[in-house]
Amino acid sequence: MRPESVIVAPVLTEKTTAMREQNKFAFRVDSRANKIQVAKAVEDLFNVKVTDCNIVKVRRKPRRQRLARGYTSEWKKAIVTLAEGQSIDIFEGA
Repeated sequence: MRPESVIVAPVLTEKTTAMREQNKFAFRVDSRANKIQVAKAVEDLFNVKVTDCNIVKVRRKPRRQRLARGYTSEWKKAIVTLAEGQSIDIFEGA
C-alpha cells in the first residue's frame, strides 16, 4: 500500500487538539492498514520519527433521517506519537 493511500485525513477535534501537547496526532486511515504501515506512511509523508502508533476501530452508529434508518460507516483512526521535539505542520495552522 502506498503512503498516500494509507493516510486518508487528519482528525481535528477538541480531544485530538489537546493530545498535540503530548506530541500525539490523529489520522483517519485506510481500513486495511496496520500499525506498521501507518507508522511508515507518517514517517515518509511528513519527515518525522514515529515512536508509537495505536489504532482504534470506530464502530458504526445508528442514524435516522425521517423514516429512513441507517448507519454511519465504520472507519479506522490512528493515534501516532512522534519523537520529542518533532511536529507535523498541517496541524499547526488548524
